[in-house]
Amino acid sequence: MKLAVDIGRLVLQNPIMPASGTFGPEMADSLDFNQIGALVPKSITKYPRPGNPTPRVCETSAGMINSIGIQSKGIEYYEKELIPQYAKYSPPLIPSISADSIEEFAEMSARLGAHPDVAALELNISCPNLKGNGLAFGMEADTTYTLMKAVRHVTDKPVIPKLTPNVTSIQTIAKAAEEAGADALNVANTMLAMAIDVDTWKPKIGQGMGGFSGPATKPVIVRLIYQTAQAVNIPIIGCGGIMNGEDVIEMMLAGASAVQVGTASFIQPDAMIRILEEVKLYMSERGIDDIHTVIGAALPKKAEEVKPECGM
Repeated sequence: MKLAVDIGRLVLQNPIMPASGTFGPEMADSLDFNQIGALVPKSITKYPRPGNPTPRVCETSAGMINSIGIQSKGIEYYEKELIPQYAKYSPPLIPSISADSIEEFAEMSARLGAHPDVAALELNISCPNLKGNGLAFGMEADTTYTLMKAVRHVTDKPVIPKLTPNVTSIQTIAKAAEEAGADALNVANTMLAMAIDVDTWKPKIGQGMGGFSGPATKPVIVRLIYQTAQAVNIPIIGCGGIMNGEDVIEMMLAGASAVQVGTASFIQPDAMIRILEEVKLYMSERGIDDIHTVIGAALPKKAEEVKPECGM
């Protein structure tokens, strides 16, 4: 059974990897890192950051809201302490970068991209652009293009912008990133949301609003992947609401080449291994010997090419 997938020039042994912010070295006791497709730690910033006021996380009836605020120990700590820890494992390391300006994105990309143990870079362009009145970088096509172009200029490593779903047309943003040299796209980050305590009459998150994730987001993300896949010609990593193997298959049918698992890992730390086994079982039961058969099979053009022996 062939599970390896290509994310631009990056080859993953299988399509399952963690979502940034839901994965760290402390999970090594409960999760075999060598079995997943890639290592994607929490977003790193240039300087240490304390993060947002507490409470930072709250549960809802169909997911969770978080507003961590990119708590970070800074890039120097990341290079000295974390990269060596992740280098012990075989899956490629994909640092997620968060920055306050395009110049800072480029500076950090050049620095981390030059590290021999870094395989690719994920750009968290959902963070606020302090020079753009706090609007997220990924909410404007021009800004996305300029940012991606600046990063492309300083590194040859594969670069994967993580798009925000909080836009009117994700296809426009995706095409801007592709035209500027992105090797793949992550679709997508969390959705802006809010929950209020009906007893205290106050927001349940210290920052007021936060990012919504979990199973309720999956249908929206599947739609975004489906739309993005028809707008670009580079691979897509689906991210949002994956709880089991069938969720992975659904996102891949919509056009994703790989997926990231987030909220499920908070419920079950080794959820990615279970989900990978469920993907294998799905393929085995339907006589699918290559995961590429699934990728984009539900897209209008690809649907006409699906072979009957695949069982669909």
